[in-house]
Amino acid sequence: MLNWSATKELQADKQIVLAAVRENGYALRLVVKELQADKEVVLAAVRNDGEVLECAAKKLQADKEVVLAAVKNYGHALVYAVEELQADKEIVLVAEQNN
Repeated sequence: MLNWSATKELQADKQIVLAAVRENGYALRLVVKELQADKEVVLAAVRNDGEVLECAAKKLQADKEVVLAAVKNYGHALVYAVEELQADKEIVLVAEQNN
């Protein structure tokens, strides 16, 4: 598990980060920006903790697959999606089911 004292090297190692976010999605908050923009990493994180969509790169907050995974885990994550996806019927229905 990553923690606040993890070195930048560890925070930038994709394999370590993937293992960490699969265990605890909150770890996405601790990684380098490049990995917060990596779809594989972000999907693993939001499937564990949808709320971390908040710290995903904007392009992934606009990615329907990522947003759906987040709201399936935590319906309130919808507030972190781009406006267009906040109005997407499928996403809204999934979010309502998971509040």
